[in-house]
Amino acid sequence: MNIKVVFLLLLSPMWPLGNAEELGDPYIIVNKANNKLAYIEEGKISEVYKVATGKSNDLTPEGEFTITVKAVDPYYRKKDIPGGDKSNPLGTRWIGFDANNTDGRTFGIHGNNNPSAIGRFVTAGCIRMYEKDVQKLYNKIRIGTKIKVVRTQKSFQEYAAEGE
Repeated sequence: MNIKVVFLLLLSPMWPLGNAEELGDPYIIVNKANNKLAYIEEGKISEVYKVATGKSNDLTPEGEFTITVKAVDPYYRKKDIPGGDKSNPLGTRWIGFDANNTDGRTFGIHGNNNPSAIGRFVTAGCIRMYEKDVQKLYNKIRIGTKIKVVRTQKSFQEYAAEGE
């Protein structure tokens, strides 16, 4: 294969996954080992985003879950901060999932009011994204979408190809 073709394939934002049909469509994979989120659409990795996850390994639950709640300008119950308030650590979007037998209001993917936290291990269990990224993802995700949270040294392509 031509070196230019290999180079382009490696840098392309969209590449096919081995067992994509088993994942569902769309699908989200979060890797806590490198704080990255992959958005899979039509059997291909469409987008990869930097995220923040739990301060300790056990805070962000691992496993396959279902998106059960979506909210614009979510209310932050823990500290009684209304949605839309600049001090709200949830940012402008909430994509909740049913981890640990919860209803999607405890664990979620959300924006944040501290962009320097992205890429780090700083949360109480949620998955934080840059505001522009979570807004884009929010518009693509529907209730019922599956999300898998893992901790692996494998690339998204290797992980999905092995059907773990």
